[in-house]
Amino acid sequence: ALKYNGGVALKDLQTENVEALAQGFGNLKRHIHSMQSYGVPVVVAINRFTSDTDAEIQFLIDACAKLNVKAVTATVWADGGRGGLAVADAVLAALDQPAHFTRLYDPQSDVKTKIKTIVQKIYGGADVDYEGKANSALRTIVKNGWQDLPVCMAKTQYSLTDNAKTLGAPEGFTIHVRDIIPKLGAGFLVVMTGSVLTMPGLPKVPAALNMDVTDDGKISGLF
Repeated sequence: ALKYNGGVALKDLQTENVEALAQGFGNLKRHIHSMQSYGVPVVVAINRFTSDTDAEIQFLIDACAKLNVKAVTATVWADGGRGGLAVADAVLAALDQPAHFTRLYDPQSDVKTKIKTIVQKIYGGADVDYEGKANSALRTIVKNGWQDLPVCMAKTQYSLTDNAKTLGAPEGFTIHVRDIIPKLGAGFLVVMTGSVLTMPGLPKVPAALNMDVTDDGKISGLF
């Protein structure tokens, strides 16, 4: 992923390229700083694959060390649980370090402030543009007293921006919000950005299959 963020084509990702890693490391650095902004220790888990070389792995470990962050490799995909023991040990060690947890934003702040704080402090952006149904959704949220709910950003996982093709660690960009959907059962506001689509995370047998409503309105199978 870091080589891809460094500009390497998909077909060339299995070829050693430390220079591309250095270019793409800015993306990981942004994520590290995002986590550090919460005032807690950070551990980087490097998901090592067969095409990753020792030189590439060592570069990442050294680059993270310069940020005072421990980086360890994981091979859970190949070795099961034992492939994650090094990560587990690093996390346990991190738990012994001093931590001063702080919230990213004031829970009582207005919705736009919460969103802009995330865009600026986590993504590295500059501003937020509200489009489509977003402004009417904001009015509904305020009218119903839901503005104190935390926000959940629905955004492409491929970029720090809302454009999947914008790689690396860009700065000064604008995030486009097209809608804000209250999820009152879960207790948060889903902020829809760019062209992202959402889908339910369902188990193999969703609970809905066991739910029913009788002719007289009695609901069964909820719990």
